[in-house]
Amino acid sequence: MTSPRPTFRVMKNGYDRFAVDDAVERYAAEVDRLERRLAQYERQLSDTSERLAALQQQYHALENSVDAQRAAADSIARLSLREANEIIETARRNADAIVHESLVTARLILTDLSRLYGDASTVKSATREKLEGLIRELDEFQIPAMPDMRWLQEAEKEMR
Repeated sequence: MTSPRPTFRVMKNGYDRFAVDDAVERYAAEVDRLERRLAQYERQLSDTSERLAALQQQYHALENSVDAQRAAADSIARLSLREANEIIETARRNADAIVHESLVTARLILTDLSRLYGDASTVKSATREKLEGLIRELDEFQIPAMPDMRWLQEAEKEMR
């Protein structure tokens, strides 16, 4: 409406009938227009309310899904941590067993080396004594004097 309050010319038996009818028609058209807009807004409100309800359902479904995924992730993390700890414990036990076996093997090798060292020392001493004995025997060995070769030559001459 263009003017807030219409004014009518006063006539003999009341107001100007055509002006009043025109104003009533404008008011009726305005009411119709406003009712159409109201109906449109009500449809939009209804559609929006339905969309809101659908979005709220989706939100709750997503929220439940996120909670379930979070719970699954927590469960997986706990299981992974437990499995990792078991693997670490197994690796530690295996490493301890390997170190223990290595120490036992090293002890056996050192024992064998010690025994071999003692045996080598004994063999060395015995060999030294035998060599010293041989050297003494060689030093004591007397080579007989070589006979004079002239008598052999004289004997050969006589035999001829």
